[in-house]
Amino acid sequence: MQINQIKTKKMTWLHISKPTPADIEYLRAEYQFHPLDLEDCIGRIQRPQISEYPHYLFFILTFPFYDRKNKVIESSEIDFFIGPKYLITISDGLTQVVDNFFHDMKKNDYSQDQYMQDHPVFLLYEILHRLQNYTMPMLDHVNHDIEEMEHNIFTGKEKIVAKEILNIKRNIVNLRKIMQAHKNIIKKLMASNTKVFMPNNTQIYFSNILDRTKDIWDILETQKENISAFQEANESLMSYKLNEIIRVLTIISVVLMPANLLAVIFGMKSEATPIVGARFDFYIIISLMLVIMTGLLSYFKKKDWL
Repeated sequence: MQINQIKTKKMTWLHISKPTPADIEYLRAEYQFHPLDLEDCIGRIQRPQISEYPHYLFFILTFPFYDRKNKVIESSEIDFFIGPKYLITISDGLTQVVDNFFHDMKKNDYSQDQYMQDHPVFLLYEILHRLQNYTMPMLDHVNHDIEEMEHNIFTGKEKIVAKEILNIKRNIVNLRKIMQAHKNIIKKLMASNTKVFMPNNTQIYFSNILDRTKDIWDILETQKENISAFQEANESLMSYKLNEIIRVLTIISVVLMPANLLAVIFGMKSEATPIVGARFDFYIIISLMLVIMTGLLSYFKKKDWL
């Protein structure tokens, strides 16, 4: 087992990507974390939560990542242990933000001096800040999809748009599920500055994270309202076109009905049937059908049904 960690005089940052039972056993032996917290780390619970203890805080947050193959936004879990002189992050490996930041930090002494020469909470702030920055392009991408879909609605692509709307709504719903618990978790972190190991000057940092969380949620609310409105507009257009098709087909049926009736009448083999047997009887019957059909079409047009 290889433990990835960065040590400075002030603190230690230990990062685990895709934890194994051996990693969890190491944390159990070295830090004496609660067994339930360690159990949460080994499985994908996909449920943000926070637990407070006298000597450390444990919390779980989920962040979005974009599955390019399936074109869907899914959830990635990141677990945090923070104590007086350490920060431990555990990632499921889906979101590479923390992994990349850790590897960059390990190679860069300047970054270590910048983020790891004070309390671990300041490093935690930088990680959360980067994860939020990673979320913003996904929101922009959803906005772009909504704008493109809006354009397609009014260009006769209602059927294609209907599928696009469902994909966009799925991504918005997934984003909302991922981000909805962040505000409460951050508020509890802000309230935890009364703990002995949490410095009092962290309020402004968590306030910044909280404000960005609210901004992200507001964007998601707007996107939800927009996609719902466009879905209604698209369904209305599809319904209107369907009604137009039904109306045209109904008119055609009504116009052809007298012609069918005449064809049946004159098709009966009866001695008393008029016109049949006379000179030019076929053309007379056809002309009669055309006159009736033209009359019906003129009537429908006068009534503005055409």
